[in-house]
Amino acid sequence: MPRDTGFPAADAEYDFLRARRGQVLARLGAWLRREPDDVNIMLPFDEVVAVLGRTGERRLGHRVVDLGSIVGSVDRGREFDRRFRPTSAQSRQRWERLAQAARRGQSTPPVDLYRLGELHFVVDGHRRVSVAHALGLGTIDAVVTEITTRVPAEGIRLRGDLITKDYHRIFLDRVPLTPDRRATISLTDPWDYAELSEAVEAWGYRLMQDEQRFLDRATVANRWHAEEFTPVVEMVRQAGIATNRTNADAYLWAVGERYRLIRSHHWDDAVLTTLRTRG
Repeated sequence: MPRDTGFPAADAEYDFLRARRGQVLARLGAWLRREPDDVNIMLPFDEVVAVLGRTGERRLGHRVVDLGSIVGSVDRGREFDRRFRPTSAQSRQRWERLAQAARRGQSTPPVDLYRLGELHFVVDGHRRVSVAHALGLGTIDAVVTEITTRVPAEGIRLRGDLITKDYHRIFLDRVPLTPDRRATISLTDPWDYAELSEAVEAWGYRLMQDEQRFLDRATVANRWHAEEFTPVVEMVRQAGIATNRTNADAYLWAVGERYRLIRSHHWDDAVLTTLRTRG
């Protein structure tokens, strides 16, 4: 907790030193625990948006924002860590002036943020966010612009999580499902999105061969979901197979085992009986 001696200048100096000490100890702790390198690094806004696929934006105006939801920045510098603790003494004087103003109850301009889902990224106001964290505040005044994306931002915690989202976005480019069907596809291993894409495209090729006509990607994707994915998942679930997997994981496992064991693209009771012994 921040101390209050009644001398804002001295207390602000202590606030900065405490924040710096916390950053150093957090970095040391992460190293000792052999945690990923990105555990204390801010999420870079440009990389996140590139992975999720930007579709638009809208100005939301003034909002009161939970400090814990601010996880990144449009600035690629390393002046602050993931929790906005200073990583050096480079901006100490400006930081302490802001801390003194906050301790005196003086108003400061709202910070400027981008919103992605429930996450926020700083456009302007990094030091104000840092000071708010150091003083133990839970919220901060902000001017917010919401960014909409093809792939939702939910599930992003570390920079490494962007790998999963990137493969998911590529899957949606290759398999353009409607939004409601898109929400049903979740794979545990990001590499499996490429395998699932190929499975859908192969199914679409066989469908076009059977019907002797060309079908665009969106038509193939949504017919696959309705005519193949949903029925197969229902059969697998009713048979009590792969119960510890997501629906998409269960589907991908089932079709892979079906072809490996039986060399067939069709479904019948014999296939399910064989798979049940493998599940």
